[in-house]
Amino acid sequence: MASITSIISTNSSKNGIFADFSSIEEGKHGTIQSPFLSAFQKIIAELVGTYIFIFVGCGSALVDRERTLTIVGIALAWGLSLMALIYTLSHVSGAHFNPAVTIAFAAARKLPLMQVPMYVLPQFLGSTLASLTLRVLFNHQGDILPMLTQYKSPVTDFEAIFWEFLMTLILMFVICGAATDDRATKGVAGVAIGVTLVFEVLIAGPITGASMNPARSLGPAIVSGVYKNQWVFVIAPILGAMTATGIYGLLRQPKQNTKI
Repeated sequence: MASITSIISTNSSKNGIFADFSSIEEGKHGTIQSPFLSAFQKIIAELVGTYIFIFVGCGSALVDRERTLTIVGIALAWGLSLMALIYTLSHVSGAHFNPAVTIAFAAARKLPLMQVPMYVLPQFLGSTLASLTLRVLFNHQGDILPMLTQYKSPVTDFEAIFWEFLMTLILMFVICGAATDDRATKGVAGVAIGVTLVFEVLIAGPITGASMNPARSLGPAIVSGVYKNQWVFVIAPILGAMTATGIYGLLRQPKQNTKI
């Protein structure tokens, strides 16, 4: 599933490649933080946040095998966990938890390219570790297939790509509007993004698994050894997120250049 909000600092280009991209943090602390310590904190936040997100969301799919949570329960697990994590970690790393979000912000020049690996690698590692944990805890089930994002006939490759592209576009569009626009009410960003994820899982979950997140799909695939159609869940979310940032860019208010 996708993940989550990046709150961008407008002064990031002045602070070097380890600039703090969370406007929640900006201006609230009187101390000067080492750029290396800041980078380390972002790495840990993305690793732990993605781990918790995948553990809860994918765990709900495994629990559904035994307790029948239904698609509504699974959707709530994904959406509410993301909402909680946004409020917990957005002030540390921006709470991406999703390579598609990170890459889209980098493509839109809202995140330095050199920071992309610092976000993406912990995201993939967190997802893989969460999937491995669930495999151990649910070893009595024999497999972790409910965690995988897959589609089957009559859904074609093109239809799956379009579903994942469109769902990610909608999610990223909400992230851009609710969390990165200075005109938005930032306090409710987590609610807006979490609710969006809930209804998207309800709609697309039964069709493609509603990934919207390459790390969410590849983590369980690596642990289970099932890689069928995983290229769809890598390419489509990235394209959808990049398209969303481009579209929302048309709605942003131009910055005023003031001379003293």
